[in-house]
Amino acid sequence: MTYILLYVDDIFLTSSSDDLHKSIMSLLASEFAMKDLGPLNYFLGIVVTRHSGDLFLSQRKYAEEIIDRADMTSCKPTLYEDPTHYRSLVRAS
Repeated sequence: MTYILLYVDDIFLTSSSDDLHKSIMSLLASEFAMKDLGPLNYFLGIVVTRHSGDLFLSQRKYAEEIIDRADMTSCKPTLYEDPTHYRSLVRAS
C-alpha cells in the first residue's frame, strides 16, 4: 500500500515496503525531475516525528510561529466557555 500527498511541487510518499517505495520513486523520477530529500520532518506546517515505526503529526510549531508573528508569545491563554466563538476566531466553523 502506498500513500502520496502532493502539494504544488512537494511530494510526500509513504509505502508499506522499501521495494514498493523504490519502485514508485523510480517511476516518478522517470517522468519528473525530482530528488529524494530523505525522511520527512516538516510538511505544510506539520512536524513529523517517528516513534516505534509510527508517525506522530503535530502543528505545534506552526501555531507557535503564528503566535510569534502576532507578537503574542507573552500572552496568557484564555479559556472560552463558548466553543463556537473560539472556532469562528480560528476559522474552523
